[in-house]
Amino acid sequence: MKTEELYSGKAKTIYKTENPNELISEFRDSLTAFDGKKKSEATNKGYYNAQISKKIFEMLEEEGIKTHYLGMVSGNEMLVKKVDIILIEVIPRNIAAGSITRKYPVEEGTVFNEPVLVFDYKSDEFGDPMINDDIAVAMGIATREEIDFIRSMALKINDILKGYLESNGFLLPDFKLEFGRVDGEIVLADEISCDTCRFWDVETGESMDKDLFRFDKGDLSKAYEKVARRLVPEIFEE
Repeated sequence: MKTEELYSGKAKTIYKTENPNELISEFRDSLTAFDGKKKSEATNKGYYNAQISKKIFEMLEEEGIKTHYLGMVSGNEMLVKKVDIILIEVIPRNIAAGSITRKYPVEEGTVFNEPVLVFDYKSDEFGDPMINDDIAVAMGIATREEIDFIRSMALKINDILKGYLESNGFLLPDFKLEFGRVDGEIVLADEISCDTCRFWDVETGESMDKDLFRFDKGDLSKAYEKVARRLVPEIFEE
C-alpha cells in the first residue's frame, strides 16, 4: 500500500510504501517534451505505458536481465525495488533519428552497422549533456567497472529488445535506459515504453511513440493503444 509521495516527475509519481525497500511508480497521463517546455495530457497514456513496461520487464527478466520490477498494484501502478539511481541515461541507437541527426552529419534513417551507445548526464538543470567515462568517474557518478557493466548490459538489452519488437512488427531506432544500485547489484530501472523508445512500424515506417506529440504528427493515445495491442493484447481481452 502506498503511503506518502516521494517524488513527482514529468510522467510518473513515486510513492513510498509500508516496506522501506519497495516503492510504487504511478504512470500518469502527463506529456512533456523539449525539457518540459511543451506539456499536455493523453487519455490512457499512463495505463498503456505501465502495461508495456510490465510486459518488457517480465520478458527481460526471463532473459536473465535483473530489473527493479516486482509486480503491478493496479493498471497504471507498478511495485518496484527502491534503487539508488545512477545519474547516467544510456541511449542505444540502432537507426539514426532525433538529436543525433541534429548534432552530427548523419541522415535520419541511417542504419548503424553496430549499435551506438550514448551516455548522457541525467540532469534537467544542465540539460542532460553527453558525458564519457572519464567525466562520469571524475564526478563520482560511477566507477569504471560499473560503467563497463552498464555498457555490456545495455548492449544485451538492446539485442534482446530489438528481436522481440521486430517479431511484433516494430523497428527500434533508439531508446533510453536507466540503471540503479540495489543490494550491491546494478539493475535496470525506470521504464521501457512508448515514452522512452522510438517505435517505428516495420511496414509503414510510421512513428508510434512520443515523437507524435513532439512534432504534432498524429494522435498519441491511438498510437500507444496500437503498440499495446501488439505487445500486451491480453489487456484488451474481455
